[in-house]
Amino acid sequence: MPSWLTKNISSDSNSKVREERLYYGWIVLAALLIVATIFFGVGFSFGVFFKSLEEAFGWTRAMTSGIFSVYMALYAMSAIIGGWALDRYGAKKIVTLMGFLTGLSLLLTSQVDRPWQLFITYSFLLAIGTGPCYTIITATASRWFVRRRGLAVGIVTAGSSLGILVITPISAYLISSYGWQTSYFALGLIAFFIVIPCAQLLRKSPSEIAALPRSDMLEVTNADSPEEQPQSEPAGLPPLQTVKTRNFWLLSFIWLLFAFCLYTVTTHIVPHAIDLGINPIQAASILALIGGIGILGKVVIGRVSDSIGRKNAAIICTLLTAGAMLWLTQSSDLWMLYLFAVAFGFSYGGLGPPISALVSDSFGLRHIGLILGLLEIGWGVGASAGPALAGYIFDIKGEYVIAFLTSMTVMLMSTVLASFLRTPNSYKQR
Repeated sequence: MPSWLTKNISSDSNSKVREERLYYGWIVLAALLIVATIFFGVGFSFGVFFKSLEEAFGWTRAMTSGIFSVYMALYAMSAIIGGWALDRYGAKKIVTLMGFLTGLSLLLTSQVDRPWQLFITYSFLLAIGTGPCYTIITATASRWFVRRRGLAVGIVTAGSSLGILVITPISAYLISSYGWQTSYFALGLIAFFIVIPCAQLLRKSPSEIAALPRSDMLEVTNADSPEEQPQSEPAGLPPLQTVKTRNFWLLSFIWLLFAFCLYTVTTHIVPHAIDLGINPIQAASILALIGGIGILGKVVIGRVSDSIGRKNAAIICTLLTAGAMLWLTQSSDLWMLYLFAVAFGFSYGGLGPPISALVSDSFGLRHIGLILGLLEIGWGVGASAGPALAGYIFDIKGEYVIAFLTSMTVMLMSTVLASFLRTPNSYKQR
């Protein structure tokens, strides 16, 4: 077994006999990855359901987008509560509750027959169930890893891309074969029977694993070890002090602009492709390709950010995203949309890990859940505004060109903001 996956544990300080064990942090990452795949897959698959909901209830693009925009606004609010709850109660209890609420939301959504009911079953209840997801997975991964924190965050946040890759085609197939209501019912069952069991494997931090030997609980200094464990009481800036820093506000606005662009694409790329004459299954495959390439982007850029720095990695990704949006405005054939999906997927996937890791690097770990939750406010604002504005522009112009150019512009703005980020070389324990 590779040395970076394991730790050498001495049963006696004078003994030369060593026992090799799998570091429990990797089990936590695996569980978080599966949980994130389900939660993010459900959220990002809304674009696949878009045309079905539009036709079922006779809505305009702006009205249909409104369901998702309200969901994202409430998503951000629940992220704050979830971050606070994580710091207080731990990942196991919180994710178990999230799995139950998400499953219940999707089962109820499958039974609605009035438009207003979607705002309750989907926009409200699903936001409570899935809203804290990003905060939970990044904060928990950051607590378990230090030296390879960028890689760890990249792995767990790859769940958002993996969710698109897996859940999107499943949803598209179920919709085309059985209808949108059956598809939501099936997703609800998946949430119940996969998320809740995975939650039982989660721990908030290494200090919760009482069964591990004492040597596993201490901070390690071996250069080959991935985990340089934080102490049982990790250091970190208080939330009130954090919100006074320049990095906090820069990160908030970068998140806002990035979410604006990302959710404009994930909500409208499928209906846009169908409008161009592409069949629904192929249109859904564009979104799935974004997710598939996004996995590569998260892992590669997450690992690279450990070497070239979080700031440099973020700037590369924002510029690539802006270029992809410009290409999208000129894309009319399927192959052009696939090329867009490759570029956008890699850059969208790559931006999350360095920014999230920079939060831990800058503010420490003690209140990381609440701090990430506060940063989600900006994310929620952008994610709500992007799809709604794009839908409104389409209703007026009958096309998405202006909406896509707007997304390109906001990503160029995020590049400028990223250039002003401060990147601490190391975070000193207080």
